Amino acid sequence: MHDGICSRREARRQTRREVILAVAYQYFLEHGYAGTTMSAIAATLGGSKGTLWSYFPSKEELFAAVLDYATTAFRARLSQILDPCGDLQLTLKRFCTGLLERVTQPEAIALHRLGVAEAGRFPEMGRIFYDRAPRQMHVLLAGFLEGAMDRGQLRRDDALSAARLLVSLCLSGCHQQLLMGWIESVSPQLIEVDIDRAIELFMRGYAN
Repeated sequence: MHDGICSRREARRQTRREVILAVAYQYFLEHGYAGTTMSAIAATLGGSKGTLWSYFPSKEELFAAVLDYATTAFRARLSQILDPCGDLQLTLKRFCTGLLERVTQPEAIALHRLGVAEAGRFPEMGRIFYDRAPRQMHVLLAGFLEGAMDRGQLRRDDALSAARLLVSLCLSGCHQQLLMGWIESVSPQLIEVDIDRAIELFMRGYAN
């Protein structure tokens, strides 16, 4: 009986945490990092600041949790694509297509702009953004590329540097144009062109 009560209490706490993250995510996007305060989020939630602080002791920790909230499930889906037994180029194309489709979504573009725009004034936010978003993706891909190098499918090199290069190639086309406001949306065809070119260039440098 006691375990059941504890389980229900923990479930309610987890649900409350997810509600806080969903509200904070939208608040950060709409108001920026500087314009977001713990008091304002607590007011939006309709609770006390003390309650919010019992979940997240600082704005920095809340922002980090928001980024995890926004990216964890997506990274898990991409990790399932990285099949070491599959065709290398086809696997890379599927991974890079999934990545580019996600990061060109309006909310992803808004989050990226937020991270870049305010990193100069709030270095801690820039570090959190990089650690929770680009770096995690680089590490995930690097693990797969390391395996491909071990199998002789790619020439031996620093796998993390190779992952950064491939991701950079993927994001150098329509994603960059979206960030700069040159275009307002992307098509599947445009994404495919960018990915095919990125993988072609990557394989020129790394294929055995």
